[in-house]
Amino acid sequence: MVLSKSWAMVKHFTGAPKLADFKLIEKELPPLKDGEVLLESEFLSVDPYMRPYSKRILKDGDVMMGSQVARVVESKNSAFSVGSYYVANAGWRTHFISDGKGLSALPSNWPEKLPRSLALGAVGMPGLTAYFGLLEVCLLKTGDVVLVNSAAGAVGSIVGQIAKIKGCKVVGSAGSEAKVTYLKELGFDEAFNYKTVNSLEETLKKASPEGYDCYFENVGGKFSDAAMPQMKDFGRIAVCGAVSMYNDSVPQTGPYIQTSMIFKQLRMEGFLVHRWQDRYPEGQQQLLKWVSEGKLKYSEHITNGFENMPKGFIGMLIGENIGKAIIKV
Repeated sequence: MVLSKSWAMVKHFTGAPKLADFKLIEKELPPLKDGEVLLESEFLSVDPYMRPYSKRILKDGDVMMGSQVARVVESKNSAFSVGSYYVANAGWRTHFISDGKGLSALPSNWPEKLPRSLALGAVGMPGLTAYFGLLEVCLLKTGDVVLVNSAAGAVGSIVGQIAKIKGCKVVGSAGSEAKVTYLKELGFDEAFNYKTVNSLEETLKKASPEGYDCYFENVGGKFSDAAMPQMKDFGRIAVCGAVSMYNDSVPQTGPYIQTSMIFKQLRMEGFLVHRWQDRYPEGQQQLLKWVSEGKLKYSEHITNGFENMPKGFIGMLIGENIGKAIIKV
C-alpha cells in the first residue's frame, strides 16, 4: 500500500488565507487496476488563481486544486512507462492514481540541463499565459510600449521578456528593490517599486511620456486606476489577474474606467489561458526554444517539503517570490 498525503481547505478563506485554513490528510491508496498508473509528485505549483478559484469550485474539506510534475512509479497501462514524467492537475497530493486521462507528457525534446519544474513555470501554464495573453489578446506589435505589473512574478517576468524579444519597450512594476533589480537584469527598459514611489501616476508618466500601447494587467485595484489614463489612443489591455483584490472582504471602489475607455477608444479583454489549450504544444515549443537559447530567463522560488505547501502558497500571495513559486517534495 502507498500512503498519499494531501492538503485540504478546511473552510473557505476569509480575507488572506491562514495556516489554520488547511489540514494535512493521509490516505492509503488501493492497488492499481488494469489501465491505471500510480504517480508520485516531485514539484507542485502554487499560483495566484488558486485564491479566487477556491471560492468558485471547492467545498469545505476539498483537496486544494493545483498542478504538479509527477513521475510514474507503478503502471498497469502500457502507454505510461515507469520513470516517465507528466504534468497533472491532481491537486495538492504527494501520490495519486490516474487512468491516464489529463496527464500531459513533458515535451520529448526537453533538454536534460533544464529542471523539470519549468513545466510548471516558464514552459508551463504561466509561460503560456504570458505568451497567448500578450500575442493574442494584447496583439503585440514591434515598437509597442508595454506596461506589466507584478512584473517579477511567474507570468509578468515572462511577459516582459517576450515583449523585448519582439522588439518592444517594456516598463515593469514590482514590490521590492530586489525585484526591481531582477527586472533590470531581465532587460526591462524601466522598472520601479510601486510601494516606494511618491506618485504612481507621475512614475508611469515619467517611464513612458508617450503613453502605453499594451497593458498586461495582473494586479487590478489602485494600480489600474493610475494606469488607464496613461494608455495611448486605441491601446490594448489584457486582463490576466487582479491579485490586489483577491483577499478583499469588502469590494474596492473607483475611480472607474469608463471615461478612459471611451475617450481613448481602448480595447480591454479578460482571458483564461485554457482558451488556447489546442495550441499549447505550439506555445510550449516556442517557450522551450527561447529558454534553451538563453533569450528567456527564469527564476524559481523553491519551498522545500510538502508539509510547507500552505506556507508557500501564503508567501506567494504576499509577494515573497521572485519568478515562479514552486514546492519541491
